[in-house]
Formats: sequence, C-alpha cells, structure tokens
Amino acid sequence: MHAYIFPGQGAQFSGMGLDLYEKSNIAQQLFESANEILGFSITDIMFEGTDEALKQTKVTQPAIFLHSAILAKVLGDKFKPEMVAGHSLGEFSALVANNVLSFEDGLKLVSQRAMAMQKACELQPSTMAAVLGLEDEVVEKICASTNGIVVAANYNCPGQLVISGEIEAINKACENLLNAGAKRALVLPVGGAFHSPLMEPAREELAAAIENTIFSKPLCPIYQNVTASAVNNADEIKKNLISQLTAPVRWTQSVQQMIKDGATEFTEVGPGKVLQGLVRKIDREVAVNGASLEE
Repeated sequence: MHAYIFPGQGAQFSGMGLDLYEKSNIAQQLFESANEILGFSITDIMFEGTDEALKQTKVTQPAIFLHSAILAKVLGDKFKPEMVAGHSLGEFSALVANNVLSFEDGLKLVSQRAMAMQKACELQPSTMAAVLGLEDEVVEKICASTNGIVVAANYNCPGQLVISGEIEAINKACENLLNAGAKRALVLPVGGAFHSPLMEPAREELAAAIENTIFSKPLCPIYQNVTASAVNNADEIKKNLISQLTAPVRWTQSVQQMIKDGATEFTEVGPGKVLQGLVRKIDREVAVNGASLEE
C-alpha cells in the first residue's frame, strides 16, 4: 500500500515552491489565492525571502502547508494515497490532500494556528529540546520526575525524542537526561513549548475555528498524531486535530501502525526530506521517496 506523508515546521527553505509556481498553472492560481486569503504576499517571502523572514511562525506554517498542499494538487492523477499522515502542522496538509478540508479552509486554519501558537509562546517563556540515544520510557520517566512543566512532545523515531516545556524545567531535564546516558540533549531554537500543556490557550482558540469549519469524509484513512491509528470519521478527525496542540506527536507509532496495516511505500509530499529520514530509521525495509513533478 502507498502512504503519503506531509512534513511539519522546520522543513522550510528560501526559494521553496518557486519551481511549482513556474511549472504549473494550478499552482500559480493556488499561490495567488493564498496571498489574497492571508492578506500579504507569502509567495514573495517563500520565493525570495531570507531564512530569517521564513522563520516567523506566521510565515513558516502557511509556507510549508502551501508547498505540500499545492504539490499534492499538482501531482493530479499521480497522487493516489491509500493512507496519509502529517507530522504536526503536516496533518493539515494531509487533510487537504485527503479531501477532508478545502484548500481555503486548510490555509485559514493553519494561519489561525500559527497566530494562536505565537500568542501562547508570548504568554510564557518556554522551549523544546531534542534528546538522542535514550529509550522513550526513560525520557518519559525523567520528564515526569523533573519539577515544572516538561513533557515528551515528538516521538520522531527510535532514540530521537523531543521534549517540551518551561525553560528552567527543560534545562534541568536535559541535565538529568545526559546523566542518564543520553548521547545529546540539545535545546532547540524554537519560540515555545509546542505539543505541551503550555499550548492550552492556543488549543482553545483553534478549537473554536476548527468547530466552525466543514470537515468532509476522507478519501482514505489518516493516521493522526494524537492516536497514531487510522481515522476515517470526520468528527473524530476534528476532535484529534483540536487535541493535537497540547498532545505529543506520535510519529514513530503512526509509521509503525501504517506498516502494520500494510504500507510498503512512503512518499513525502512537501519541502525537504526530514520525514524520509525518520521513516528509514523506524523501518529499514519499506520503500521511501519524495514526491516530484518529474516522475
């Protein structure tokens, strides 16, 4: 079975999407429509902006979403998903590609999500850290025994977990994790504690927007971050999407479940190759590639 996967924040680069724009009329129309919906020219920033300009959350999230969602549309008949999943923000791209959300609604929700997360980050200084070389259970235990708010946020692949929380708690947890034998515990250059209880104000704000958006029946099952299992029901998809901001991204578990359910090929749709690398680390046996217009 063929699974399509969609990347999240961190995959952005200057010039992203320009090849799509130049090669496809559909892409041009969708990019122009995005500029109108957002009220600023995101294409200028994507095609010619600096890395710094692309790093602003209100730009990064829509930019990655646009690259993925538009690429899936431009692939046309070549895009034949039997299952889909997206990493964090990528779940929104997956839902548009899967016909659950319209392109316009997906973009509006992503833009609202970015603004809500930005606001939540400003309420309380917080951060995330990458932990390499420890069992998930060990990381979870150390987080639980550290004072303050610190939780496992992204289960990326075996031996690579991202933790999220208050700055002081993250620093303390990193110290404890290194003492417990982690190869690295590295604080990341992010503006806040995504996928942690500190995102609750953003979750509430986004919940209202999601509730007021039409979700249709998916083309094929989506494996959502919160449950790491196949979901086909539009109401359930909504509920999981609302929970996503404060819950961990169970990427390792999602990919393992997709393989268990018959996935033999994974195609990453969007900028970069981050997910291709993670899938290879989760299971060496499956075929992994990136979507391109050249096929």
